[in-house]
Amino acid sequence: MRNEAVNRVKLVFTLFDADGNGVLESDDFDLMSSRVAAAVPDADEAQKQAMQAGFTRYWNTLAAELDANHDGRITYDEYQACVLSPERFSGAVDEFAAGFARLGDLDGSGTVTRPVFSGMLRGVGFELPNIQALFEALGPDDADRIGVDVWEAEIRNFYAPDKGGIPADLLAGSPAA
Repeated sequence: MRNEAVNRVKLVFTLFDADGNGVLESDDFDLMSSRVAAAVPDADEAQKQAMQAGFTRYWNTLAAELDANHDGRITYDEYQACVLSPERFSGAVDEFAAGFARLGDLDGSGTVTRPVFSGMLRGVGFELPNIQALFEALGPDDADRIGVDVWEAEIRNFYAPDKGGIPADLLAGSPAA
């Protein structure tokens, strides 16, 4: 497992722990998906539902794989063990990546604009300089848009334990200048 992957997972755990109590719970994922949906008010209901379904699948996979005592709480150690195990978590990551990335395609063009991309990732809690650095690394076109497919693939890379030196690492590094 690469250090970069561990750093990415630590950051996501912290961001998903929406109430800051040190564990992940179903309510954290509901709150996070609501924040993201609010950050993209122009998305249609189908897009919002797909994104929310991705968050729900993410939580349900964690709970099914890790919550042995059924208390509805996942610790960081439990989270890391599951999220960085593709055989246990790839289906949830695939659904999450698809729903999240496609939420930003407001006009059906297969692209996401910088303001929408930034708003969505700010809704999750990432720092704006890091978001902007990632957007640039994903190769925006002349109209300042990135491909949904490119972004979706990078979300998958974010959760890959064997990936390092990837654009998604920019989200977990110290804020870009």
